[in-house]
Amino acid sequence: MWVRIRIFLDIFIVAAIIYRVLVLLVGTRAVQLLKGLLFVGLSGLLASVMDLHLVSWFISRVLWAIVFSLPIVFQPELRKMLEEIGRGNLWRQRMALEAAENLSREIVSALGYMKANKIGALLVLQQETGLKDYWRTAVKLDAIISQELIISLFWKDNPLHDGAVIMDRSSIIAAGCYLPLTDSPNVSRWYGTRHRAALGITDVSDAMSLIVSEERGEVALAYNGHLSKNLKDAQLQKLLLFYFSGTRETTTRTLKDKILKWLRPLWSK
Repeated sequence: MWVRIRIFLDIFIVAAIIYRVLVLLVGTRAVQLLKGLLFVGLSGLLASVMDLHLVSWFISRVLWAIVFSLPIVFQPELRKMLEEIGRGNLWRQRMALEAAENLSREIVSALGYMKANKIGALLVLQQETGLKDYWRTAVKLDAIISQELIISLFWKDNPLHDGAVIMDRSSIIAAGCYLPLTDSPNVSRWYGTRHRAALGITDVSDAMSLIVSEERGEVALAYNGHLSKNLKDAQLQKLLLFYFSGTRETTTRTLKDKILKWLRPLWSK
């Protein structure tokens, strides 16, 4: 009897660990890799059943090469996962609402200050698509998100103030980033380089961009190739809560549909 209980407990613990690790991987590039590995593994199994020895040998070598390259290719994801485990977050399925509200409040406060003082700014919120191509040559920060840091990065005497700040759901990744400009013919000629860059990054990724206009003293949002102007603090708070907490409980596609549904009434304003 005791042996059966131990076997059941052993299986249950391993299954629980695998499940929670998979939960941590949701919304990262590693999910696509797992799908690819599953496809290659099933192909190898099928080749083995059909006695395709050369194909089986080739697929086995490919799988070994992929396994050995995982720590190098996915070093950022592995580091983040270990940090989550170290903080005791292995058993959490999403960021606590209180933490999401605090991060949203920090950004809204920073945007409000810069809007009131007409300090130009461009914040890019990274989602599923990695933006390493745009922050690799910038100034890497990996810093805690705070109102004071955001304001100081865009202060007129700061050498980084002309570039964009790229962040994800846990930190400010880099500052002084230069983004591609949109080539859409529908963008008004009254918009400058900052707004065109904000739209440009949304043309090539699923990121969201928040822009503070130093001329008009207002905050705009660029997402999915559209620009929403003059957002209020309450709208920004709601949007940022979507960003910091929504994807932990829904898929990226669901979050995208949710944000687009909320933004459409603003595009005509």
